[in-house]
Amino acid sequence: MIRIAKNKACTVTEAEVFVLRAPLSSPFRIATGQHDFLENVFLRLHLSDGIAGCGEAAVATHITGETVPQTVISLKKVAAKLLGCDISTPLVTGMEFRSYFRGNHAGLAAFEMALLDAYSRSQGMPFWRLFTPQTAPDQPVLKTDVTIVLGSLEEAAEATQRYAGRGFQTFKVKLGRDEELDFRRVLEIRRLAPEVEIVLDANQAFTAEGALRFVKRLVEAGVHPALVEQPVPKKDWDGLKQVTRSLGEMGILVCADESVGSLEEAAHAVRTGSVSAINIKFMKSGILESVEIARLARSAGVQLMIGAMMESALSITAAAHFAGALGCFSFIDIDTTYFIQGELACSPCLDGGGRFDLSGTGPGIGVQFAAG
Repeated sequence: MIRIAKNKACTVTEAEVFVLRAPLSSPFRIATGQHDFLENVFLRLHLSDGIAGCGEAAVATHITGETVPQTVISLKKVAAKLLGCDISTPLVTGMEFRSYFRGNHAGLAAFEMALLDAYSRSQGMPFWRLFTPQTAPDQPVLKTDVTIVLGSLEEAAEATQRYAGRGFQTFKVKLGRDEELDFRRVLEIRRLAPEVEIVLDANQAFTAEGALRFVKRLVEAGVHPALVEQPVPKKDWDGLKQVTRSLGEMGILVCADESVGSLEEAAHAVRTGSVSAINIKFMKSGILESVEIARLARSAGVQLMIGAMMESALSITAAAHFAGALGCFSFIDIDTTYFIQGELACSPCLDGGGRFDLSGTGPGIGVQFAAG
């Protein structure tokens, strides 16, 4: 439940939509495509008291089919209608404008993020306080994993040594283009970092039989992953359930990512026992619906991961606020700033080893960028 206390009017006097780009340190490769740079859409809401809140839409066309131009259009339509609106009841405002983002959930995430950032700043509270009871502790701290993207054996070895040296404790290994190479990459990661937890992410690349064969080979070779994320195509619920049941007998969780982008899909996954974990991303379902997905999963005993698309420090810091406040996420996967160069990579809450410390944050998310 989002905690709202209406203390004063918060009237929108200006709404900006702008696109920011940033180079990546290396391509972010997954089975379905890759990012060569960051190009995200931002919404900034200015209020009558001089406060401004910002939100981000991380567009991943190769995953969701959404585009930057589509997202700009959606946000500009809403920006024009927000002028003069009082957002002191942000849940009401959020529901009022949700229909403008059908088929554009990244745009919805940017709108809700800007709305809640502006509101929490106006109330003088950190963003994470919106998602906690009044009696919650004041020092949420969490640690993200780091991703080993698709690439050569040499690239995997170099990244493993670099990130292990910085203190990362969980490695999320992307799979899906070359099974034999992937197998060797995982073994090399385990050899170079024998103490780290390994999570596998296939981004829909396997059949159920292929996923089970691959994981069983790893286990026989001495690698026991903690979790396998989205092993089969997103609509293959039977295959997902088959993998979940078989790997569950081995103590390995199976997580839905692309299969669950809404509360309705989460309810289906829970009802059918198709997965043992769900990856929540703001860019799939927005923020307000993400609260409901987390509540549903927690009540059903399904574990949770917090994830991200190619998001800047603004959006991943918002996700860290969210996950830290709710306190029910077993897996933290909000590491994308380590692949970004420049200002958009800078979060005051995140250190070089993956640790988010939100205890000293001021009002709002705590990250702002100038328009391009």
